[in-house]
Amino acid sequence: MTSLSIRTVHDVAGFAAVADYFSDVWQTPRTAPPLLPETLHSIAHAGGAVHAAFEGERLAGACVAVFGPPLTREVYSVLAAAERGLGVPLKEAQRAWAVELGARTMRWTFDPLVGRNARFNFVKLGAEGTEYLVDFYGPMADGVNDGDETDRLAVTWDLIEPGRHEGVAGPAEREVAPTTHAAPDGGPLARRDLCDRHVWCRVPDDVVALRAADPQLALRWRRAVRDVFTKAFADGFLATGMSRDGWYTLTRREAAS
Repeated sequence: MTSLSIRTVHDVAGFAAVADYFSDVWQTPRTAPPLLPETLHSIAHAGGAVHAAFEGERLAGACVAVFGPPLTREVYSVLAAAERGLGVPLKEAQRAWAVELGARTMRWTFDPLVGRNARFNFVKLGAEGTEYLVDFYGPMADGVNDGDETDRLAVTWDLIEPGRHEGVAGPAEREVAPTTHAAPDGGPLARRDLCDRHVWCRVPDDVVALRAADPQLALRWRRAVRDVFTKAFADGFLATGMSRDGWYTLTRREAAS
């Protein structure tokens, strides 16, 4: 078995390798990566950190974080990507670095239509979705987001006592809850329980493939999910879970605490 190692990057060649890795993940030319090597170097020099995961000598994941305002005791994860199975150890290394320097929480954003990332954030890490951001980046010209509106779900991860919400409201409760919105594919998009403690919202199986095959349909999903989330967040809900079959669980704040 190839050995796994995770370490912080400090040298010019390492920053260049991470920038190339991010280019490959986001399908941009290596001359125009999501973060330039010089930017990565500046972030590290300013007190942030670039972590890289290696299988043997092969770069297989990386993440970048900076500190927030001093009084928040918070770090912000700017960018992260990893091959399957490496995401948790990479984030745990980032967490250990942040906690050692006094941070208590970490925030980042992700595309709410990417269900596998939601499951990673909420189920594996125990984070919560705390803010819905409409078209956060504006138009993006990469191979993943091109042609779409860049809504993002902001995540907050308690680095000291992460939550564990899986199983609080499962498929049985979801299936008996009334449908409130229809999805672009004609099936149910959202359900809300009669006690008003949970909202469930479905996302497409693979939005990246859908965007490539039918960008207009992907955009309809984007706007439909946006409508559910913005209303639920305005009503005081948090995103706390993601099922294997692509349903978010949103929990009213007082029920989540």
